Amino acid sequence: MEPDKKSETKEKIMQATLERTKQNGFESITIRKIAEASGTNVSLVNYYFGSKENLISESIKMILGSFQHTFDILDDFSIPARDRLRKFLLDYLQVIREYPELLSRIILMGNADSSSQQEYGLFLNLIGFPKVQSTLKELTGEQHLERLTTMMTQIFGALFLPALMSPILEKGASVKIASIDDQIDLLFERYFH
Repeated sequence: MEPDKKSETKEKIMQATLERTKQNGFESITIRKIAEASGTNVSLVNYYFGSKENLISESIKMILGSFQHTFDILDDFSIPARDRLRKFLLDYLQVIREYPELLSRIILMGNADSSSQQEYGLFLNLIGFPKVQSTLKELTGEQHLERLTTMMTQIFGALFLPALMSPILEKGASVKIASIDDQIDLLFERYFH
């Protein structure tokens, strides 16, 4: 197979895996279903990924890359701190809404059994969280790292928990959660006077 054709085939397999993950979560992934969804065959999926675990690990790595990219928004100092934080949170929440199982599986449960999850944890601690803390420092004038960390955790919790709960609450329940934009507006009104 030609090099371009190889990468094209691998990309098709990965896209099928990501779509299947969005629709049904990681547990529903099988090599056979991915081969069918990608228009390839089981042998090709195994050739490129070796096993279901490697395929899931690669898809987690790709999804986590989407999360990492959202932190770059916080580096755009041409935008006021409040707007940067808002845009970052909107983009981050968008990825969570696409892959809700990922958040519950990795971030909330602390399940760092793959190298991609460990890499993401390292990224958060060394780069991601400091960017958020720096933006909060700019926005509030707070100087104490412990308080900045607490603020960051409160903001994440206030937005990520509803993002995780909304699919549960919206299934036949009479309770509705405000849109993401409205949630952020409400949080900012209460948190940043």
